Amino acid sequence: MNDELRELYQEVILDHNKRPLNYGPLPDSNHDGDGRNPLCGDHITLHLKLQDGQIADVTFEGEGCAISRASASMMTAAVKGKSLAEAEVIFQQFHDLVTGKRELTEEELDAMGKLAVFAGVHDYPARVKCASLAWHTLNAAIAGSDQPVTTE
Repeated sequence: MNDELRELYQEVILDHNKRPLNYGPLPDSNHDGDGRNPLCGDHITLHLKLQDGQIADVTFEGEGCAISRASASMMTAAVKGKSLAEAEVIFQQFHDLVTGKRELTEEELDAMGKLAVFAGVHDYPARVKCASLAWHTLNAAIAGSDQPVTTE
């Protein structure tokens, strides 16, 4: 990761950790998910309002490290208003990015916007779990799973 991207990464992570987007309850949610990362104590509860195959609204609650909270914040902003198919594409690209499974094209990285700052996370395997917890919890909530997601 170059110095410019590392600086942006730190700035974005710290900002979303301190002032997360879409944080709080969602009284009219119709899908919820619970996720835990026992390694560092992250815990997230995700609230979704699914309507006509679309994520009409999404919020999260919980505690965790800066990477976990920032990822949840940015994830809610990225998928809100998207169709379930679009959300799945965003999830897959994010997952590929943080795990280093494949290198994303410039076009894919551009489409991801600020989520691209998570590119260097794959160099730190323990942090991959922090960054991906909210995303796996999203998939479980969409599927209607009542089992908590765990990174272990």
